[in-house]
Amino acid sequence: MEVPEEVAGESVAESGPRRRLRGRTAALIGAAAVLGLVAGTCAGYLVQVDRAPTKLPSLSQPSLAQATGDGPEPLPAARDRRVKTDGDLRKLLLKKPRGARDAEYLMGDEGWLDLAGYAEYYKKPGEMFGKLVSEEFRRAAVTGWRVDGTYQVEIRLLQYRQEEALAAADRVGNSQYWAEAEGGTDSWAVPGTGDGRVYVHNRPETEPGYVPVYNAEAHAWRGDIAVEIWVTDTKPIPKAKIMDLAERQMGRL
Repeated sequence: MEVPEEVAGESVAESGPRRRLRGRTAALIGAAAVLGLVAGTCAGYLVQVDRAPTKLPSLSQPSLAQATGDGPEPLPAARDRRVKTDGDLRKLLLKKPRGARDAEYLMGDEGWLDLAGYAEYYKKPGEMFGKLVSEEFRRAAVTGWRVDGTYQVEIRLLQYRQEEALAAADRVGNSQYWAEAEGGTDSWAVPGTGDGRVYVHNRPETEPGYVPVYNAEAHAWRGDIAVEIWVTDTKPIPKAKIMDLAERQMGRL
């Protein structure tokens, strides 16, 4: 490749030496700067040697006054939720109304429902058993009653250990999904529960040889406890009934 005879109006012969001159000048300036820096450092050292040493501040800190008193008092048992939920879970269930009879076919033993017993409520108990184990199921309490032979209520409190996840909230979310998926269903939020809801199924369950059965349910959670409420009757169940049960049961938690 041939070098052009002119670059930006200057001959190649002129532009080349000019670059070398600039490099020599820069080297001389740099050397002068280094000599000035060394001279300044030496002068500063000589000045510092003649000065008296400066006394350093003490490393010790003034002592701090300690707080007085024994600290905040622990919550009384009546206000400490952990005391309630770690005790007899059955005491947190709604009481059977006066005049009501025990529910038919209520699963459990003296108000307690173990893991295997709860899994039996589902179509595939074996799969549900394994799922409950992975969810850290701890225990469950159950109660139920019937009035006038057709109106029946069942309430379950499901408690989880919750060392790995918020299993109570997850259980409620799963139950709500299936409740919403059923056709002909109305739902409402339960006040004071965040995402708790009640569901009224307007289409009855029918089976040959049996009277139609209407259903309503409620699902909510608080802390490590999931709440399930189930109501059945041979006539449509009003919103007020299931909502009243849900509000009163959540109020006990």
